[in-house]
Amino acid sequence: MAEPDRPVPHRPGAVSLFFVAKAGVFALGFWIWLLVLAVRGDPAEGVHLIAATGAVCTTLVGVVLGARVALQRNAAARHAELKRLLVDISWNAFAAVGNSDQQAKVVPFPTVPPDGDRATNRGPGERVSALDRGDRNRGERRR
Repeated sequence: MAEPDRPVPHRPGAVSLFFVAKAGVFALGFWIWLLVLAVRGDPAEGVHLIAATGAVCTTLVGVVLGARVALQRNAAARHAELKRLLVDISWNAFAAVGNSDQQAKVVPFPTVPPDGDRATNRGPGERVSALDRGDRNRGERRR
């Protein structure tokens, strides 16, 4: 059976991708400026320091923002796959119960037993809940 066409999962990071591209453009500009200053052969001055600092900083910003965008996209893909898997599991469980030839064995959701069904014989290490102790109005006594 062919897998049905599913919509593409939400891919966050369009704004972040803009800033990655912007940092890349600025880094390229600073690196070109630094290259031009180095080719001219002038002695190192404050302009060289500004160009080098700008090139390094904008390159690092671009790398950090690029890594963040990649992590966001990866997390979005994993989240979409997890949601798809949960829907498939629930749909398959629903379809299996409807298509079965036998009576389905459904595990009931745990509920609090009536007052008469409570077990009072517990060992020394067993925990006792507030409902089992009979402290139903405990919250009202605190007020």
